[in-house]
Amino acid sequence: MAAGLDRPQVVSHAQQALNYTLFDCKWVPRSARLLCLGSTARGGGLLQLYELRGGRLALLREIEKAKPLKCGTFGATSLQQRYFATGDFGGNLNIWNLEAPEIPVYSVKGHKEIINSIDGVGGLGIGEGAPEIVTGSRDGTVKVWDPRQKDTPVANMEPVQGESKRDCWTVAFGNAYNQEERVVCAGYDNGDIKLFDLKTMSLQWETNIKNGVCSVEFDRKDVNMNKLVATSLEGKFHVFDMRTQHPTKGFASVSEKAQKSTIWQVRHLPQNRDIFMTSGGAGSLHLWKYEYPSQRSKKDSEGAEMGVAGSLSLLQNVTLSTQPISSLDWSPDKKGLCVCGAFDQTVRVLIVTKLNKV
Repeated sequence: MAAGLDRPQVVSHAQQALNYTLFDCKWVPRSARLLCLGSTARGGGLLQLYELRGGRLALLREIEKAKPLKCGTFGATSLQQRYFATGDFGGNLNIWNLEAPEIPVYSVKGHKEIINSIDGVGGLGIGEGAPEIVTGSRDGTVKVWDPRQKDTPVANMEPVQGESKRDCWTVAFGNAYNQEERVVCAGYDNGDIKLFDLKTMSLQWETNIKNGVCSVEFDRKDVNMNKLVATSLEGKFHVFDMRTQHPTKGFASVSEKAQKSTIWQVRHLPQNRDIFMTSGGAGSLHLWKYEYPSQRSKKDSEGAEMGVAGSLSLLQNVTLSTQPISSLDWSPDKKGLCVCGAFDQTVRVLIVTKLNKV
């Protein structure tokens, strides 16, 4: 661990008890506002907009929807519009204008079953190319949508004939550093991780981490693929070095067992891609730093390039809840400002200090 005095501290800044099951929370870009979404006791969906005012959260508006809301992203919108895309229990992808949230500005019945995970790219000035949204569902498919195109996805990754369909739990965009390049990473309930190249519409790489994959995230969406973190049910996570793909061994990785329970989420610090936070089933958060090896690649006995994994150090950990922390989001604008949602029906705003010292 880092030396005591200079270690980052995780300080609870504000918290709010909720009367519904919270599934996701997100900062509204360029604001002190955040969104919470989930499922009401009556089985409907709820979207709440809060503003951070000093040490408390003020509820600005509350929007009820027919289906429980599972996940959301601002990733495919402009900073001017700040439209919010959600996936719900009915398999619907909706995009909302939060100023007039009664009717979605875009809506498609994307999947036959619940949308577990959503990510966006090409908006907010992050990532080159079209604004796109990826959805992963219990129906086993991963679909990419362009909100400018109605009804049909621009890409559909589904099990091939005869392959059993696996529940897709998590999706993430990466490699969007120019107009042509873009990948989607998906993690499944059986431990499969698949990397789809959207430029060639092909499967670029797959591996299995032997446990359900709860969360995947690239350290940055808009750079040449650099690192990918995948978290799992058994308290283990893996960091893959995505710079060098070996023809047979794939990508080099380092793994760490953070705790005994599920690691629900991983989120990289927007201002430093080598620092990331994981959230756990025991109600805890762990803050990590990745250290690169002296050489990131080497040649194997046949002369093929292979990656070299780095190492991990734990900067800080804190237990906030008796229930799993299922959602996590860093503020894109204020370094160290973070929001997390747990199954104890509480949303918490945290400040992580001394991040410039690590």
